[in-house]
Amino acid sequence: MENMTVLIANHPVKKNITLLSVKGFLDSRTTPDFEKELLWLLKEKKFKLIIDLKEVQYIASTGWGVFVSQIKRIRNQKGDLILSGMNPAVKEVFELLEFNRIMKSFPNVDSAANNGF
Repeated sequence: MENMTVLIANHPVKKNITLLSVKGFLDSRTTPDFEKELLWLLKEKKFKLIIDLKEVQYIASTGWGVFVSQIKRIRNQKGDLILSGMNPAVKEVFELLEFNRIMKSFPNVDSAANNGF
């Protein structure tokens, strides 16, 4: 995955929560790879997801689209997709697009794990 990496792990305390730590840019070139990782997790029945974005500099519309397109499927399985650690520029777009009305976000992984589900 050029210009983006995704590390997948269980939350260190709450093992039923899966963390996706993303680094780099979610743009038209990298989003398909990210989506493959996400879809693989859903196939594995991992529906409590925290996407850690603290090392993401930019999310294009294609990246936001992946989150939005899968949220209903995840919630139908009694799970959720929660975003954490957005930098101010990414958070500004998140709020401008009013995704805060349909997705939860928290300042860090711990607050997301403790308060998001």
